[in-house]
Amino acid sequence: MVKITFVSFTGSSSTVEAQPGATVMETAIKNGVPGIEAECGGACACATCHVYVDEAWGEIVGPPTAMEEDMLDFGYDVRPNSRLSCQIKVREELDGLVLQTPERQA
Repeated sequence: MVKITFVSFTGSSSTVEAQPGATVMETAIKNGVPGIEAECGGACACATCHVYVDEAWGEIVGPPTAMEEDMLDFGYDVRPNSRLSCQIKVREELDGLVLQTPERQA
């Protein structure tokens, strides 16, 4: 299993185990991570699973696709390290990944 740590905007954190092949969003919902709403269920049709990728993980996670960038335009407080968690596939290389959730979702 891959461990992912979610840090809320208040600074509290939660580390969960993720199954490779799942998305980070699916993992967050399954584990009740606060701050991830996922209204579209992972179809990249909203921006309610928006997260910030920790700077140390940016290259490993990779950049957003063009479609994801379009959806991020609807996100709240979008930053250069913003991603939609529904578009990040869990893989072994992401063991230890740290993500922050924004103050609120769009």
